Amino acid sequence: MTADSSSQTDPQRTGYACIQGYVKTLDNSPGVYRMLDADSRVLYVGKARNLRARVSNYTRPGHSPRIERMIASTASMMFLTTRTETEALLLEQNLIKQLKPKYNVLLRDDKSFPNILVAKDHPFPQIKKHRGAKKEKGAYFGPFASAGAVNRTLNQLQKAFLLRNCSDSMFDSRTRPCLLYQIKRCSGPCVGMISQADYAESVRDAERFLSGRSTRIQEELAAQMQEASDAMEFERAAALRDRIRALTQVQTAQGINPRGVAEADVIGLYMDSGQACVQVFFIRANQNWGNRDFYPRVGPDVSPAEVMEAFLGQFYDNKEPPRQLILSDAIENADLMQQALSEKAGRKVEILVPQRGEKLELVSGALRNAREALARRMSESATQAKLLRGLAEAFDLDAPPNRIEVYDNSHIQGTNAVGAMIVAGPEGFMKNAYRKFNIRGDDLTPGDDFGMMKEVLTRRFTRLLKEDPDRNKGLWPDLLLIDGGAGQVSAVHEIMQAHGVEDIPMVGVAKGVDRDHGKEEFHRIGQRPFALKRNDPVLYFIQRLRDEAHRFAIGTHRAKRAKAMGATPLDEIPGVGAARKRALLAHFGSAKAVSRANLADLKAVDGISAGLAQKVYDFFHDKG
Repeated sequence: MTADSSSQTDPQRTGYACIQGYVKTLDNSPGVYRMLDADSRVLYVGKARNLRARVSNYTRPGHSPRIERMIASTASMMFLTTRTETEALLLEQNLIKQLKPKYNVLLRDDKSFPNILVAKDHPFPQIKKHRGAKKEKGAYFGPFASAGAVNRTLNQLQKAFLLRNCSDSMFDSRTRPCLLYQIKRCSGPCVGMISQADYAESVRDAERFLSGRSTRIQEELAAQMQEASDAMEFERAAALRDRIRALTQVQTAQGINPRGVAEADVIGLYMDSGQACVQVFFIRANQNWGNRDFYPRVGPDVSPAEVMEAFLGQFYDNKEPPRQLILSDAIENADLMQQALSEKAGRKVEILVPQRGEKLELVSGALRNAREALARRMSESATQAKLLRGLAEAFDLDAPPNRIEVYDNSHIQGTNAVGAMIVAGPEGFMKNAYRKFNIRGDDLTPGDDFGMMKEVLTRRFTRLLKEDPDRNKGLWPDLLLIDGGAGQVSAVHEIMQAHGVEDIPMVGVAKGVDRDHGKEEFHRIGQRPFALKRNDPVLYFIQRLRDEAHRFAIGTHRAKRAKAMGATPLDEIPGVGAARKRALLAHFGSAKAVSRANLADLKAVDGISAGLAQKVYDFFHDKG
């Protein structure tokens, strides 16, 4: 159990005096503390082995400029005592991710990573990409750094082991081999081209390869190839040669395949000019399964040890840690972090900072990648900052915008209409802030772009006013770009006025003469349209923003249309889920055939009870 205590903000006491007032109320328990400003916004979340001793440190001068500013802004504090130091560490990182305090190191991009799953719920297991909770029955291999890394590996594994990647429903409905069988990417188990025993052997080989026992597999395949060649079975020998080549290509693509490191994350940190890049290499089964770079939010006077510890705590908050973490920089509470991660994993997790040997080579490679990635990012950021300054100058903005929102619609004659919002800022496109809007206005005329834009903006700003009425969470745009001319801008202006929001600049981007790229006209309320020079970098920047919004809108529309095309009347019947829908379609061939079936035939379908068969029958026959 944890105990929570807090105190009201005293407007007469801030900074050192405020903090001093709390010290005498604290004991020596481990726990977590929060420092808040006069508006009760969380400035900082920290952990302590001894709350009284840790908070006392803030009452004495001699801190870095960043901490001095934080102390000066502190108007109140909150405390949570915990039973152990490990619990305090885990709670601290959890609160940082939730509250995103201004003065903490914050990991901003923390997505899940894909795995390869060999499903075991079918006589002929499927091999596929998997992301998310490991609920399906089967063997999981990963994590891989990206979907691309998984897809490349799966592509080569299909060549090498000829395992199926089709869904169970497709497998069950096949009557002849598919294209993958024809191009030697699948052994055709769906139509009996391989026995269950031989297919199971291929599955075992694939699992052995993914577990790092690739050398033995290649030796066995080489011996089989030689036997086939000696027996003058040249077609079989060629097939085995192709499988060996596919396995070699997987290993070549991986680049780094350490001999002495079976399972580890290699983490390199590089810092420069108040920015940081963390590069993570995923080593599993003595193979490199890709790398990813991260850019945590840091301050100008944060130490590498603090950044690395914060990264580890937040990165592994929702991921299972490997057996070893090989770091470029030591952390202050290595024993505590090691204990917390070991408890989380249910086995020992070791934290290492190598000084020599293969592990040092690995971490040096991660560090080099981090340095190069940060240099590229800083160069891109400088270019982006220059473009934002140019945008502010072109549109008479008070300052370069930190958040630009771009809106577009997509539909086909009004059907499957969607609105799309993309967001850009100093670091480029902010894809985690993109939003899609399913147009639901029943009173809209099909193809009414004005009406669609009104609905999208109304929903957007209604939600903004509810979620961030004080505009202090960074969710409000500094500039709106609308795909369209004076009409669209006028419609958006009406919406903004209706919501009492009239201080956000908006610009309509119209195609201009002949709808030609490069002849765009820009429309603003109460001002004449104008254009930029054809070779102006700001014009190219706006075109990229508009094209990205268009790409996102089109993609969202296509996904909605594809989903609608796959819909059937069966989706409307209570009790008919995905599995029963598949069973009905597989049995009768189409939704129309289901609608014409008699009650006895419906009861004959596997998985359809007598009661559900009656519901299905009644749905199609008692509608009037």
